[in-house]
Amino acid sequence: MLEKFTPNQRLIVAVALSFAFFIGYTTLFPPKAPSSESNATKINVAKEGAAPSAAVTKQSEVSPVPNTEIKTTSTDTLTTISAEEFTLKIDTLGRISSVILSNKKHNGKDGKLSELVAPEGAKPIQIRFADQALNEAAAKVPYTSDASSIALGENGKSTVVLTQNLPELTVTKTLTFYSDGHYDAKISLSNEKRYFVYLGQHPQIIEQMMTVVGGMIYSGDNLTTIFKDGSVEGRSIFTDVHFMSGFDQYYATIMYGFDPATQVTVERDTKDNAVTYMEGGNNFTFNGYIGPKEYKTLEAINPILTHSIEYGWFTFVAAPIFKVLMWIHGIVGNWGWSIVALTILIRIFLYPLTYKGMVSMQKIKEIAPRIKEVQEKYKGDPARMNAAVMEMYKKHGANPLGGCLPLVLQIPVFFAIYRVLLNAVELQGAEWIMWIHDLSRMDPYYIMPILMGATMYYQQKITPSNFTDPLQEKIFKFLPIIFTFFFVTFPSGLVLYWFVNNLFSIAQQFMVNKQFEAARIARHEAHLVEKHHEKD
Repeated sequence: MLEKFTPNQRLIVAVALSFAFFIGYTTLFPPKAPSSESNATKINVAKEGAAPSAAVTKQSEVSPVPNTEIKTTSTDTLTTISAEEFTLKIDTLGRISSVILSNKKHNGKDGKLSELVAPEGAKPIQIRFADQALNEAAAKVPYTSDASSIALGENGKSTVVLTQNLPELTVTKTLTFYSDGHYDAKISLSNEKRYFVYLGQHPQIIEQMMTVVGGMIYSGDNLTTIFKDGSVEGRSIFTDVHFMSGFDQYYATIMYGFDPATQVTVERDTKDNAVTYMEGGNNFTFNGYIGPKEYKTLEAINPILTHSIEYGWFTFVAAPIFKVLMWIHGIVGNWGWSIVALTILIRIFLYPLTYKGMVSMQKIKEIAPRIKEVQEKYKGDPARMNAAVMEMYKKHGANPLGGCLPLVLQIPVFFAIYRVLLNAVELQGAEWIMWIHDLSRMDPYYIMPILMGATMYYQQKITPSNFTDPLQEKIFKFLPIIFTFFFVTFPSGLVLYWFVNNLFSIAQQFMVNKQFEAARIARHEAHLVEKHHEKD
């Protein structure tokens, strides 16, 4: 069927269908992050000639920590730290056992406050010893604390000291907590023992389609290694690590600030999810953060932490777009109107190219009858026909690919903005107009997706086309319906972007159409005048 299309039509249809297929496929089957083995290999290649920063071993090899699955006795709360944005609890095994966010905008769909520490698996700052007997004792002997409750004021901080008296060994954890969610940690042992500090499992609050959930290692020269839940293989060992993170769509558990020589290990649990830990030492210091991945908060704590906000394939485009979006929000003060303003900026940036493409489409429409004549004339000689058609395009200044080039360029921008709006925790609870109370979630009344589909349909209606096969037109006319179907579940902030983008496309196409109509009328009038003079 595609052989009936012109080169321009084929490319437009291919791009549009690929676009629709990509959205549909990745909605139903989220993209898998590279496995731990492949990522570790990449890091070794990136540092060829130097000591490798990551190595992979087989799961069958002996683990430095016995029994990857953490099994401990029942515990009670030892210390509670309260702040304006969260309540943090430490249990009798010296672990951060709970972090509950107080702001209702973080509530789950069930309306309950968000709990950032997973109920099962390792907990943040949990210690395990390489010595099996010592490890068993540590799982039974409770810590003591110098404070049972601490209240952090705004911009406040407070320190708690935890102590565990084991046979022939005393473990001391000195923890300083800050009101922004980060903490400083120092672990001291009375005797030298080999031990490991666990990052803890990632928050398990939101798992939306097309989002990656799992672990992350940011190391070396800006190298990001993702370990997607359910896809972790073997064991990866890293050094020169800037931070390690367990994350979901909006939240993260992060440890950072340790010595570059510290060995960080990621291996799988029984569900092939990431278990991350680092080897400690006497008087071992590091920093941690548990909370939302809010850009400004992470930047204020330590700029390196902003890299924990990961946008996937389009990070190189998405990261600067998000910075522009934040800058606009600082001016207008509303995320919805910020998205509208961002769309306007992008349209202004792309205006020369989109205008040129629309003009090219109009020119192709005007010469379409002549092209059809040429195709009929040379239909038995494809080479000569193509040469004649290209010559006609050149003669009339029409680019056969000009009409779809703007669409091609908008696709990476669209996906970058999609990743930005999908991962921006700042949009949680952000209102725009009457019925949009949360730009991070779908429109509950489907109004925005319907408007988006309607504007896409109208844009098609006023856009010049030279389809000669009714089936071709039907395929194109179904695209707004397909896009509307996929956009129904998308965050309303993303649908808002595409809707406003359509409005600008319609306005621009309308102006180009009026311009060509005026030129056509002028030519017609000039032709009538010329014929009138000939009669005279």
